[in-house]
Amino acid sequence: MCDLFADIVRMPNRYQDIYPEPPLLDSAHLARPSAAELLTLEYFEAAPATMPEAVFDQHHVLLNLREQPHRVENWRDGVHRDFTYHKDEIVVTPAGVRSGWRWHVRSKVIVITLEPEKLERFAQSEVGILLTAAQLKNLPLFADPDICQAGVMLRDALASDDLGSAVMFESLARVFLIKLIQRYGDRYDLEAEQGFPSRRYKRVLDFIATEFGNPISLENLASEAALSPSHFARLFKRTIGQSPMQYVTCYRAEQARKLLADRDRPLAEIAIACGFADQAHFSRVFKSMHGQTPMAYRTSLTA
Repeated sequence: MCDLFADIVRMPNRYQDIYPEPPLLDSAHLARPSAAELLTLEYFEAAPATMPEAVFDQHHVLLNLREQPHRVENWRDGVHRDFTYHKDEIVVTPAGVRSGWRWHVRSKVIVITLEPEKLERFAQSEVGILLTAAQLKNLPLFADPDICQAGVMLRDALASDDLGSAVMFESLARVFLIKLIQRYGDRYDLEAEQGFPSRRYKRVLDFIATEFGNPISLENLASEAALSPSHFARLFKRTIGQSPMQYVTCYRAEQARKLLADRDRPLAEIAIACGFADQAHFSRVFKSMHGQTPMAYRTSLTA
């Protein structure tokens, strides 16, 4: 590689930290916290410049909006690509991939940043899809006008001064993520998972999402998967990395976390509504997962 990239940047905090110009739009400052749980969007129009090679903990999806085709260079895990970037073309750079850039004309690009843990949680709970450890396919360049249009709608919602723009941004973020995951998510082949096809896995997730406030047993979940409890438990843990009942507990705690934003709702009521035995049980689980008690978390929301 040329001398310009001789000094490799090692794990900066964010892709945006080494971008040569600040974004014109940035969703990180949205007042609606739940929107930030989904993704971060920045819109850049930067003069010709370079970005040194770096490896990031986050996934990045770059959407090209420039009408005229233009020359771009990309260094990706040691491979140099010199190509013409067309409108509605996208680059997906998964977390852990070393990437550097040079562009030769003023850019018009949307950068979507995704946190792997949040993406995994969204794919499982909202889409019913199990992603592999890679999560997103490593795609240096491809065209997808529909995904780009979804990104433009996100950008326009962010730019709007309407009172409901944050709500609209959150809704459109969900649309964008569902499209991205369904088309370019690197998912497990559950059809090959010894009798645990994807449609059965989706049934299990749907059952948990519907019944989390009620008692749930391993036998209940295994019945949804049409497997014996022991076989189901082995497959579930091998695929997801935690036991079925651990997943149920995490799902309950996540739903309770959302309800804590309602300061008028008693903690004991939230505990029962989310399937915990009592407030003490809820507090123990929540603290073990989030490092603070439900009351402390609630207080932090308005701090």
